[in-house]
Amino acid sequence: MGRKPIYFYIAREEPYGCFSNFSWHGFTLDGQWWPTSEHYFQAQKFMVSDRPWAAKIQQAKTPKIAATMGRSRKHPIRPDWDAVKDDIMTSAVRAKFQAHAEIRQLLLATEDAVITENSPIDYYWGCGADGSGQNQLGQILMAVRQSLRNGQMDESLDQ
Repeated sequence: MGRKPIYFYIAREEPYGCFSNFSWHGFTLDGQWWPTSEHYFQAQKFMVSDRPWAAKIQQAKTPKIAATMGRSRKHPIRPDWDAVKDDIMTSAVRAKFQAHAEIRQLLLATEDAVITENSPIDYYWGCGADGSGQNQLGQILMAVRQSLRNGQMDESLDQ
């Protein structure tokens, strides 16, 4: 029998708020520093189509501002976005957990528990208001957890 499911949503909620893309666990990826995984993810929408806008998202003061900027359609998103967004999120989550031993250990301590982003509004990355969402962020977190367990990620990359 598996462990009790783990739900997270708000970055400041303990103990699993650090699983949120809004948590302040920065990392270096693609040769650049990103203050949160939300900054990285939102900026990647524009790395092909509007690099100056992507750079502004990277410098946003908060992850909420980065998210709002990334959701703006005043700037064109990259044409392959739907095809690459899951891989981009996976790269961000991997980098975040490689960079921070304390949250890496917390993720590993979840053992085989199902991890769910308890977003009432997001039916793709989260579970949505009625629980019918795809929970892609939770799926990525569980895949990263498995990679860590299998030694497929470098655990010595603390920054």
